[in-house]
Amino acid sequence: MNRLTLLLFGFLALTSCREKVEVSNALYIEHINIIDPDRGLIEDQTVIIKDGRIIKVVASKEFAVAGNNNQVVSGEGKFLIPGLWDAHIHFAYMEEVAPRMFDLFLTHGITSVRDTGGKIDFVMEWRDKSLALPTEAPRVMIAGPLLDGIPNVYDGSDPGHPPLSVGLNSTAAVRNQIIKLDSLNVDFLKAYEMLTPEQFSVVTEMGKQLGLKVTGHVPLSMDVISASNAGLNSMEHMRNLELSCASNAEELFNQRKQLLESGRKLQGGILRSSIHQAQRQIAVKNYDENKANEVLDVLAKNQTWQIPTLALNTLSGKRPYALPEWQADFQYFPDTTEARWKSIIDGIVKTPPSSYDSMYTAWMFAMVKRIHDKGIDMMAGTDSPIGFQMPGPGLHNELAVFVEAGLTPLEALRTATVNPARYFNLEQQLGSIREDMWADLVILDANPLDNIANTRRINAVIKQGRLFDREELNRRLEALKN
Repeated sequence: MNRLTLLLFGFLALTSCREKVEVSNALYIEHINIIDPDRGLIEDQTVIIKDGRIIKVVASKEFAVAGNNNQVVSGEGKFLIPGLWDAHIHFAYMEEVAPRMFDLFLTHGITSVRDTGGKIDFVMEWRDKSLALPTEAPRVMIAGPLLDGIPNVYDGSDPGHPPLSVGLNSTAAVRNQIIKLDSLNVDFLKAYEMLTPEQFSVVTEMGKQLGLKVTGHVPLSMDVISASNAGLNSMEHMRNLELSCASNAEELFNQRKQLLESGRKLQGGILRSSIHQAQRQIAVKNYDENKANEVLDVLAKNQTWQIPTLALNTLSGKRPYALPEWQADFQYFPDTTEARWKSIIDGIVKTPPSSYDSMYTAWMFAMVKRIHDKGIDMMAGTDSPIGFQMPGPGLHNELAVFVEAGLTPLEALRTATVNPARYFNLEQQLGSIREDMWADLVILDANPLDNIANTRRINAVIKQGRLFDREELNRRLEALKN
């Protein structure tokens, strides 16, 4: 048998072993390396997408492209991750920038977002636009307004406190508000800091009855353990966690009750700030490891998830917003917003971080690692556009600080992929790269498991089956520039 015959025999043997599934009018991604949030790196795969869903994932050596009118993309040397989630954003915080947020999210690989509080009519507008454009806009999950007590914090009294909340003066008012929100098909509920324990119990009880998860800030009238035991499903920003992890937690709790009672006639934002200023620094200075373990054990037992917004919570100590590369993204906002943000930052950086800023930053990083080590689930969220956090780039900053806190790159990726899907009971549809799932995907030019910063190296984004290549992503960003 001559050499040519041997080569021909080998080729025929190889092709005869390949699976032959003929699919037409589909998107094929060949020879791509998949990053599975649970299994890690799976090399040299072919992914077939049709009608918005992944219909086939198979080793490339076992499969040959077949069919007609297919779009074939080479994934050689590239990496495929599930579409990313930003699990804490606010469309209504700066209404003037909301129209730009869809494109900013999509061009940065964020295919799903969780809006954690805003006027119901406004956030419904963006949820409805998302539903109408499933291949062009990120998926939007909404809570509607923050459910707050009296006085409510986000009451529209100043630009820093836009009307994101409703102030509820009784348990009956809480109940009626939740019935209204449920009729409007919100995806979850958000409890806030001025609720009484009785009002908070109504929120968690009704959430359970209606099948709506309850997230939020631990009310200042409660401690973390009592809020978790009452049915709080998740905590945003780890807000008020430090107050329950102090050696003098009971003393701080009694003081808070007095401050809440005496401050009833103050505006909500002023009252909350005065309590935070009186207690947070003291609590961090009096951090107690045994007390913290007691609190975290309860959170783990009750499966009270955490959305740390770690980049936001460490801004005062780290000040990354002063970096030119951070401010470069401001160009995608209106001129007036960009100028205002830069002016505020210029004023801030004239004074160095305080010792408390540095201490709180260190506390946040250490606490995120402790939460992770306790097996408490986390999701990546930014709070954008609050705190100079740009929609889109902010999520990549959040993943980077998770790794800085001690998570592996794969563990950080889980917080923005499979974990949010699990939170909403959508893990059979989103968050992984498996057959029958929605094709929300991101193609990267480099391996994020080698360096989490590689999540920024986006080659293409796929939203429910539609491919946006780098050229199209650049066009969309260019259109946002001032």
